Amino acid sequence: MGMAKRALPRLVASLRPLSSTAGVLPKHVKIVEVGPRDGLQNEKNLVPTQVKIDFINMLSETGLSVIEATSFVSPKWVPQMADHTEVMQGIHKVSGISYPVLTPNLQGFQAAVAAGAREVSIFGAASELFTKKNINCSIDESLQRFSDVLRAAKEGSVPVRGYVSCVLGCPYEGKIAPAKVAEVSKKMYAMGCYEISLGDTIGVGTPGNMKEMLSAVVKEVPVGALAVHCHDTYGQALANTLVALQMGVSVVDSSVAGLGGCPYAQGASGNVATEDMVYMLHGLGIHTGVDLPKLLEAGSFICKALNRKTSSKVAQASCKL
Repeated sequence: MGMAKRALPRLVASLRPLSSTAGVLPKHVKIVEVGPRDGLQNEKNLVPTQVKIDFINMLSETGLSVIEATSFVSPKWVPQMADHTEVMQGIHKVSGISYPVLTPNLQGFQAAVAAGAREVSIFGAASELFTKKNINCSIDESLQRFSDVLRAAKEGSVPVRGYVSCVLGCPYEGKIAPAKVAEVSKKMYAMGCYEISLGDTIGVGTPGNMKEMLSAVVKEVPVGALAVHCHDTYGQALANTLVALQMGVSVVDSSVAGLGGCPYAQGASGNVATEDMVYMLHGLGIHTGVDLPKLLEAGSFICKALNRKTSSKVAQASCKL
């Protein structure tokens, strides 16, 4: 057992994509790293700005092409993101990497662009109660807010990504109808979001209802414009992601070390760990462009800074912490 543990880091470091026999699986998957924003927003203790900057800079060295940097929300709602301007202006922006930020409304969008953001995300939900708790308005009102952001973004040639939360369940409403997810997704895509990320915010989904939900959404939104964002509360995130890949999705959100949660979804555990996602994708012969050992280093750094253990099974197995 001891020898096996010592050998694991070498095994992980030498991991190479196997030749794919998957057939219907995509040859390349884009990973959207959400650790610096979604991963840190729920931390109870304020994370120093310099730690956030160093964390993002380390992630920029891993081969990731998209790193969600911060959120331009009111500090009243999410105090952890109050230093958004300092973070955006402090990070080293690497050519070829996108650093999107979350913007809840036109005011947030304007502040983000002023701070140097070149891509933004808007976030809604397929649940009325969750939308009220999360952004303090109804779904219809949230769509109106989005239209203001999308109009300004179009004028400024700023790409906009859309999040739909609670696609497989809501902490307040329970099961969400796939038709409702499809309806909200269709509206956000029609309004100009180039990509729609479907979030299992509380991690209750299973491969069965992931398939049911996606089957409804792909009738309204091209599968090439969809991403999945799975939390791992019930240990289903990788399985759910695999179903999405088999159905043609080729963009996945994840968070290094499995950081995350949701301030408005009590009991929701973190996102699926990026390390575990990369390990699975490479094992399937799917190209990601991500250097797993460097990713493990970034995960180790942020976990030590937060004084917590990693939630990544790959990191645990490779004895990084």
